Amino acid sequence: MHENDGLAGRFEAHRAHLRGVAYRMLGSLAEAEDAVQEAWFRLSRADTGDIDNLGGWLTTVVARVCLDLLRAREARREEPQGVGVPEPLVNREGGAATPEQEALLADQVGLALLVVLDTLSPAERIAFVLHDLFSVPFEEVAAIVGREPAAARQLASRARRRVQGAATLPESELTRQRSAVNAFLMALRAGDLDALLAVLDPEVVLRGDRAALAPGAPAEIRGARTAGPLVLKVSRGAVAARPALVNGEVGLIVAPGGRLSHTLRFTLKDGRISRIDVVAEPASLRALELSVLDVG
Repeated sequence: MHENDGLAGRFEAHRAHLRGVAYRMLGSLAEAEDAVQEAWFRLSRADTGDIDNLGGWLTTVVARVCLDLLRAREARREEPQGVGVPEPLVNREGGAATPEQEALLADQVGLALLVVLDTLSPAERIAFVLHDLFSVPFEEVAAIVGREPAAARQLASRARRRVQGAATLPESELTRQRSAVNAFLMALRAGDLDALLAVLDPEVVLRGDRAALAPGAPAEIRGARTAGPLVLKVSRGAVAARPALVNGEVGLIVAPGGRLSHTLRFTLKDGRISRIDVVAEPASLRALELSVLDVG
């Protein structure tokens, strides 16, 4: 009993790290907790005398559990709403997080990063998270994903290209886009119509696909005075919006409750937003190239 208590204490010292690894791999706090608990079950049944590096052993176990979960998820291909991305974060009391808590917790990992990670294959995601985010050597990554070290390196490299993306515009234009999109997002979060109108071209065109539209709503709305108030009215998910590269240009990904619901793509004219395209159809979302926007 005392020996098991001591083992439990050593395990608890690694729990936060293991949860962080699993959450980045799975994008689901509930599944991450399950993966960590499975690691404890396996540890409690293992011959601990053969374990030289407990933290490394536990990380390997969690990674393998996560890989199995990701492969099962991919096989099911269950996408009941939008694109499968992180589930809602929860607070310590176990209830659903408030939008403010959710935004704060998501920022600790990077909501845009979690959304982009979900576009990777299971092996790519495992390789990228382990090596790029947690500095696990490729020799160890290879053993987990069942590949040679060189192949594991290629998996991480492909994932890195997807995560980082590549802008299709010169840096000067990218800076202008970023400035306009950030001003747009700040106006939404503040509910400030005047600030929103300041960043919109007077003749702005707002378009949305069928999944983005309310029943009976027109597919296209013209004019800042008409589009602006409507954008504010439907912008309750702005707290879950993050700038990202969408097909190589600065846009917004919106994931209320941690689940990707739509993206906003922008066209600029003389430094102001002249067109907004809202994409919410699942097939259209899957076709987009999403990557993390470096705002550092």
